Amino acid sequence: MLRILTRIVLSGENQRKLKSVAWNKNLCSEASVSADFFLKPIMENQLYRPPPEVRGMTSLDKDAFTQTITVPALRVPTGVLNKVMKSLKKSTIQRPGMPRVIQDKEESSGMRVVLLDPHRVSSPSSFSEAEAEALRAFGVAAELHSHELKLTYENLKCDEVLEAVLPQGQDVTSGFSRVGHIAHMNLRDHQLPFKNLIGQVIMDKNPGVTCVVNKTNIIDSTYRNFKMEVLAGEENMVAKVKENGVTYEFDFSRVYWNPRLSTEHQRVVERVERGDAVFDVFAGVGPFAIPAARLAATVWANDLNPDSYTWLQHNCKLNKMESRTKTFNLDGRAFIRGPLRQELPALLLGEARVHVVMNLPAMALEFLDAFRGLLKTETPCYQNLPTVYCYGFSKDDNPEQDVVDRASRSLGFTLKNNYFVYSVRNVAPNKDMMCVRFTLPKEVLFCSDDELTEPSEEPAPKKQKCEETAQ
Repeated sequence: MLRILTRIVLSGENQRKLKSVAWNKNLCSEASVSADFFLKPIMENQLYRPPPEVRGMTSLDKDAFTQTITVPALRVPTGVLNKVMKSLKKSTIQRPGMPRVIQDKEESSGMRVVLLDPHRVSSPSSFSEAEAEALRAFGVAAELHSHELKLTYENLKCDEVLEAVLPQGQDVTSGFSRVGHIAHMNLRDHQLPFKNLIGQVIMDKNPGVTCVVNKTNIIDSTYRNFKMEVLAGEENMVAKVKENGVTYEFDFSRVYWNPRLSTEHQRVVERVERGDAVFDVFAGVGPFAIPAARLAATVWANDLNPDSYTWLQHNCKLNKMESRTKTFNLDGRAFIRGPLRQELPALLLGEARVHVVMNLPAMALEFLDAFRGLLKTETPCYQNLPTVYCYGFSKDDNPEQDVVDRASRSLGFTLKNNYFVYSVRNVAPNKDMMCVRFTLPKEVLFCSDDELTEPSEEPAPKKQKCEETAQ
């Protein structure tokens, strides 16, 4: 049972009993309990719970969270203070903005008061054997003293503040995506009356966050951005972020950026080698294109969103990759049937590998039909066919099979054994973001109009085993 210290006057007999308990626990000959308090059980959420008056607060009043609690403390000579702190690091109090060592008001300047965590230390017997041995070695009496501590808004954690304010029994959202100085939240309807308070608390409790926004609609499927509302802080939407060693700048309100995709960006880029060719059909601000260019690949990067295109060019210059990256502001099909179609025949005859990245999970699988008969007027080449990385959302019970079947229908050709499919991340309950990676079939690239057929209703074969794992 967790315990906290509370003041009370004890009889001489009870004092002797408490001291006897400490002796029996084999702490040390100096072990004792201060006679002006005894031990009272209390749970942690009660000890650090803000006053009940803050429930329902919609405009943040920091002073309303102030309260006084009582915690155990040790008096420690300054000469051994650092050594004692190292030995008791698991037992000292750990609260945001709260010192663990304070000046001793009752003793000489040669002593300091070390504040202890009341949930770990309720009596001298609470110290571990190693801690008790350290106190003996440093000549520190294991005598606990009570110390009244002022607990303020600054000493509370983000979850503690929000749980105290929002109605009981409702979900508390303190999670967010960090994009430079911006914290991006997705608040639920019951949290909206408290949105400005939530934004202020998030900003207060996370150093470096100077703006908190809430998404107000779903992502636009054309430009992949969404409307947002500023909940707290400055209205500066131009963020600067660093991902996998690359720096990006962009207007977060005008482009698509998801920090949860950093692992996926790295996964794909690690497959690119010096001299390879990379076509990024839905490039955004460059999280696939620029790292690939840094690996000495030649990159063609495209995005339909004019703002994304502008920031893509900016980031190429920012990272000094403009000489290796050609940028375009086209529809995805126009890019495939234009710049990609123009470059592909020569690349297929060379030794450089060709990668086609299609990261628009809401629609990318539908764009695969642009590859049908793309090189029908060219002499068929069966070597060095492009590798496609196509992303899609799925709500199917078997999302792997679902995205493969949809890719096959768009291609007009059933993918057989030349693909690998994996989960990128869970977007929402029963909604997964998937990636299907496959070699673009020659039957698709070089077919003529009369050879274009829809794949049969028969499902694609089960995917091959692969040593890669989804993250």
